[in-house]
Amino acid sequence: MPKIKTNRGAAKRFRKTGTGKIRRNKAYTSHILTKKTTKRKRSLRQSIIVSKADSSNVSKLVPYL
Repeated sequence: MPKIKTNRGAAKRFRKTGTGKIRRNKAYTSHILTKKTTKRKRSLRQSIIVSKADSSNVSKLVPYL
C-alpha cells in the first residue's frame, strides 16, 4: 500500500499533545482587532483541543501527526 498524502494546510494548523489529542489555535485574531476587547483578544491567544466530532476528520487530513 502506498503512503497517504498529508494535507499540508492542515499540517501547519494542527499539532498533537502529549496525550495524543489534537490541538488548534483559535480564529478571529488576524485583523479588525480594535473593536474586540482586551479580554477577548487575550483568550483568543490560547490554543484549545479539537472537538471529538472534528478530530476524526483532522486525523484523516494529517495521518502521520
